Formats: sequence, C-alpha cells, structure tokens
Amino acid sequence: MMNKKVFLLQLLFLGASVGAVQAQETIDPDDAVSTQHQAVFNGHTVAYTATIGHQPVWDKDGNIIAGLNYTYYEKNGVKDKAHRPLLISFNGGPGSGSLWMEIGYTGPVLLNLDDEGQVTQPYGIHDNPYSVLDVADIVYICPVNTGFSRVIKVNKEKKEGGEPSQGASRGSRQGAGSKSASPFFGVNEDIDYISDWVKNFINRHNRWESPKFIIGESYGTTRASGLVYSLQQKHWIYVNGVILLSPTELGVDSRSVNRKALTLPYMAATSWYHKALGADLQNKDLDDILPEVEKFTVEEYIPALAWGGSLPEARRNAIAAKVARYSGISVQEVLHHNLVIPTRYYWKELLRNRDLHIGRLDSRYTGRDIQTAGEYPDYSAEFSTWNRAFSTAYNLYVRNQLNYKTDVEYLLFGNVYPWNRDNDHTGDDLGKALSQNPDLKVLVQSGYYDGGCDYFNAKYNFWQIDRGGKFQDRFIFKGYRSGHMIYVRQEDLKQGNEDIRQFIISQTPKDGVAIKY
Repeated sequence: MMNKKVFLLQLLFLGASVGAVQAQETIDPDDAVSTQHQAVFNGHTVAYTATIGHQPVWDKDGNIIAGLNYTYYEKNGVKDKAHRPLLISFNGGPGSGSLWMEIGYTGPVLLNLDDEGQVTQPYGIHDNPYSVLDVADIVYICPVNTGFSRVIKVNKEKKEGGEPSQGASRGSRQGAGSKSASPFFGVNEDIDYISDWVKNFINRHNRWESPKFIIGESYGTTRASGLVYSLQQKHWIYVNGVILLSPTELGVDSRSVNRKALTLPYMAATSWYHKALGADLQNKDLDDILPEVEKFTVEEYIPALAWGGSLPEARRNAIAAKVARYSGISVQEVLHHNLVIPTRYYWKELLRNRDLHIGRLDSRYTGRDIQTAGEYPDYSAEFSTWNRAFSTAYNLYVRNQLNYKTDVEYLLFGNVYPWNRDNDHTGDDLGKALSQNPDLKVLVQSGYYDGGCDYFNAKYNFWQIDRGGKFQDRFIFKGYRSGHMIYVRQEDLKQGNEDIRQFIISQTPKDGVAIKY
C-alpha cells in the first residue's frame, strides 16, 4: 500500500446529463471508509462490512494515473473464502457509474420506487430483501470519470510508494496502431486497465481462491465479455460465470439487413404491453406471441429484406401486412419506410393517437412532447424518472449510511469521449474464454421492452458467437417483462436476483471435482 497523498486533479469536462463538473476537484486515490451493517437477504440474516473509497490505477512506470471508486460488501466472519464467491459488478454507458445495480438490483439496499418503477417520495433507500449478498460478496466498480473516480494528473517525477501497473504486461489488448489518446477511453483500453485493477483488488482482499463472477449491464456487457478473457490471458484468473444484463452487440457484425429486422420481436412485445395490437394477438399471452414473431423474423422477414427493391410487389405487401400486425404500426407506414420501421420513429408513432410517446430503454414508460407531429420523441421518458430518483437516493446513502464525506460530485454519467471503438472483438473473446475454460457459463438477462439493447438481438448475437453450436448449453437466457433496467419492476427485481443466485450456486465449484471437457 502506498503512503497516503491527496492529488489535485485538473478536470474540465461535461457530464452527459449532470452538467459541468468543477474545474478542480481533489480525491485521495487510495482511501477507504468502512461501516458495519446487518439485514435479511433471501430469508437469511447477514452481518456485513461496507467499504467505499478508491483504489489506484498505475501506469507502466509506477505512477498513479487514476483513482477508481468502488464499494465493497463483504459478509462478516467468513474465514473460508474458497467457498465464498466474489461478484464483480459495473454498469455501462460507456461513461456510467455503478450506482444503478448497487442500489437498484443486487446490492443490500434499494432506492424507493413503486412496483412498476415509478418515482415515489420521499426519496431514499431501504433494505433489499432480494440481494444476492447471502451467497456472494460484491464489489461495485466505477470506471474512470464516473461516480467518484477521477484521472490523476501525473507529475514527471515518479510517485513515492507507487506500485507498478500491469498495463504493459502479457496479453495487453492495446495494439501498436491504437488510435486512442487516453489509456482509459476505448473498448480495449477500458478492459486493459480494469483487468489490472481487478487483479490488484483480488490481491489486496485475498480473494484468489474465491469463485469469481462478473456482471455487467448494457455497455458493461461489452466490458465483461472482454474482461473475462483478459483476466485469463493477462493474469491467469479464471472466472466461474458471467452475467450479461441487457447485452450490447459485443462487436458481432449482424449486417444491416439483419440488424433492422431483429427489432421486430421487441416492437411486438412493446405494442402488446400498450394494447396496440389486433384483438387476436392482444388476447394471447406474451410468451405465446414472441416465438411466433421470432420465427417470422428469421424465416421470412430477413430473407425478404435481403431481396431489397427486387422483392415482388405481392410479396412486399404480404410482408408489410405481417410487420404491421406484429408492430402495431399501420401497413401504409410500413410500406412508406420500405418495410423497416426505425425504432426512433416507432417510439413516436405507436401511441401518437393518444398524444404520447414511449421510452427507449424501457418502453413501458410514456411521455408527452410539445407537439404531436415529428419523427422521434423530444426526450427519453424513462430517464426523467430514473435520474432524479437514483441520484438523490445514492447521494443520501453514501453520505448518511456509508459515512463517505466528500465534496467531489458523484457522476451518474461522465465525459469519456471520444471513445475508441476500434477492434471491438469482445464477443469473439467471450467465445475464446468459453472454449479455454470448460467451467465457464454465461447468464443473459434481457427485458422484453428494452428498445436500446433489445432481447432478440441479444439472442442472435450469442448464436453468432457460437456458430458451431458447441457451447449452447453454456448460455442461459432469461427474459423479463420490463426494460433495460429489469430490476426497477418489483417482480423482475425478485426473479432476476433469484436467477443470479441460482446461477452463482450452480457455478460454484464442488470440492474435488475436476474441471475438464
């Protein structure tokens, strides 16, 4: 551990939705505050220690270049860490803090929302009876420029007491041709330094023998997919399970024709929720409708789009009628858009006759624009709810219950741009990790009403990652009747945590059992 020093940060950037950050902020890149707590999770009383603070990121010369904010929840009294799993958690963006899953999903406390995810007052938090802390310790990580994490301005002289980074160690993802001007802000840059950070966290907290699980949400699924392989390649750390919540494309090239068609099952689910389908479909359960729409999408819709302008008129009209039937958008509008309804237009059009638009990341939410006309909504209805609820609750929680006192602003969304997206092969890396680690399995959690990372694209991408069908029994897909953040709906919060709990239990190695094909 280094000698404690406080570094002056020279920061001047805009958070994506929280406004301008102070030009100068101070953090200690190696601080920690611990508090004691007790609560009931899944029917079990658990006494635990919550530790919040920063752990450094070092460059190859041993200089501290960032302080990464984390919160670590550890069950008290556990001496046998070989049988106590560690869950490593982060959100997405890129540029998002980790508060969403910490106080919204798996953590020991929950923010106050109603059963369907709407804001309730007073703002605040309460114990989370569904938390997976009964079966695993959890560390929530905020990448650089999110949460309380900040870049450190490096002096020319080497910092006293610094530890050498593994940034240039074996298996580094940053090739000689990398275009990124930052060691943090890019697909591979992000995975590199977080891989090193996780290794150092495991060292500091003596978690080498613990079963290890990674959970990422949204862009965090890109990070998680690359991280599991990076940990294997760089640090010989083998993960037992990966949980991907609302997965992104993971670098999978699904081609434009397929990508356009694959959103139709999402539209069918959302239109069913808003009672915008014909009576014959509306009277069915969602679980009966979606297989029908998925089959049409793969077997008829994608092949029809591949024909483009050469598709015969009769066939074009027949496809348009089916797309209209499943999407809730008129045949005329489907034909006007050359058989493909853009999602932005869909969010504006579906409930236009009710003078409402629907949300992007959770299409259960509705909003009202200044004018009914237009091609897309003025704003995302779900974010106006989520941001005010989560920000207030988290700031109250860390200061009042975790006793973390700071003038540094917690960034829900921070400036991490430009983000280098070159050479995103995270999906392929996940496939390699599966191939090389026969014990590894993947749990995919998707909300049917998520229009940003829709569930059927997620299914399709995992079919492509495993084109030979060799690992299909190691992918577990769970769908939920909610959106991007499945956990804001009470029923899915409970079920989602239980699915994670059972996944962790099933993937925790049994004593004496060989890991092999």
